[in-house]
Amino acid sequence: MPVIFRSAPVNVPFTFESIGTEWEQPPVVRPKGYPYYHYLQTEKGCGRISTPVGTFTLHEDEGLLLAPFIRHSYEKETSVWTTKFASFTGTLESSIPSIIGSHAAVRIDREQGRQLAGLIDQCASLCAANTGDKEFLSVSCYRLLLEFASGSHAHGLTDDPLYQNYVAPVIKEIEKNYADPLTAAGLSSLVFITPQYLSRLFRKYMNCSTVEYLISFRISKAKELLITEPRTEIQAVAHRTGFTDASHFIATFRRSTGITPAEFRRQN
Repeated sequence: MPVIFRSAPVNVPFTFESIGTEWEQPPVVRPKGYPYYHYLQTEKGCGRISTPVGTFTLHEDEGLLLAPFIRHSYEKETSVWTTKFASFTGTLESSIPSIIGSHAAVRIDREQGRQLAGLIDQCASLCAANTGDKEFLSVSCYRLLLEFASGSHAHGLTDDPLYQNYVAPVIKEIEKNYADPLTAAGLSSLVFITPQYLSRLFRKYMNCSTVEYLISFRISKAKELLITEPRTEIQAVAHRTGFTDASHFIATFRRSTGITPAEFRRQN
């Protein structure tokens, strides 16, 4: 099965940024993480993934889902390590944390992995066939995301009390009230610690500062609005996603994506 990377603009709620099977997994080092939620599962052999929340050995049918921008590295433990993988995007990409839970990483055990393997194979075949049925593929992608939230076999790896007590509540506040004038000081006061300490915890678990996470989430929401509401003015999108004015929004969007909001809307 070939490795497939998305080339068309994103115009469906959920789709694959990349997907592949039977991949001879080379060593990977990503100090800044990967910009999308991505999942890696062992097909044959054994490999090790190192992350800020632990080092995990993946035997056959076991997998790991990582949130965006979580630094990590891959390394094989056996002479041959083949994997299947998928990374996720879409106009509703910003809702993925609410679907699977705000975890930096989710471990998938062998039983759950066998179920996921069938879905990934099916979706990879759809992508390879390039039938043009984007809506069906989007539904299949959503089904795969739901599997990560199925509960009994998906285990959040961020069970550290520091994460649960300080980082997770702030993430939930950002996801709920991102349109409000949130600040690092205000967010840290919710969990009764200093902004500096909260930012250090965010860097430990999320590989970014508190403010960087807030901005990233707002940009994701802005992308969603730009595509799903094509008649909404840029200034209104800026206001609805927590930016003080349109010029600040445009400059921040360009730094994050390399293009302006208007260019992003035209491309998608």
